Amino acid sequence: MFPLMSMSTVHKFYVSITKVEYIKEEQSLQIIAKIFTEDLEKTLRERYNPEIHLDSKKETASDAEYIQKYLSKKLKINVNNEPVTIEYIGKEYENDVVKIYMEVKNVLELKTFEIENKVLMDMFDEQQNIIHFKNKKIRKSLMLDGDNPKAVLNLN
Repeated sequence: MFPLMSMSTVHKFYVSITKVEYIKEEQSLQIIAKIFTEDLEKTLRERYNPEIHLDSKKETASDAEYIQKYLSKKLKINVNNEPVTIEYIGKEYENDVVKIYMEVKNVLELKTFEIENKVLMDMFDEQQNIIHFKNKKIRKSLMLDGDNPKAVLNLN
């Protein structure tokens, strides 16, 4: 019994969830990314500034700006085979997760949707990023990882 117990190790689960909804009436893609605060903070500290503090009384406006800077490099979307601008709206903390709100405006028609989500993949080899896409007709879930950080949906 002892050898079996000594072989077990604690393994942390590395995952983010990004919900993308196309609202035709508003001509927008509304995006909510949920990322573990601790993992994002560790990544931002390593990439930008070791003094970053998320979700604490020590968090500064510039700390929050690093979230936007990091996401602009790691999250890319193409609509109808054209790159689009993802607008950062804001964030809120919920327990041990940061919820990040973003939007792509002026999406008149959505024929194809391509997403590349490399969030935290350069920090954690086991990182998986789940994408939940929905519009009025389609609901689709995608699993992205280091080997496959992109996915394309043909919506015709």
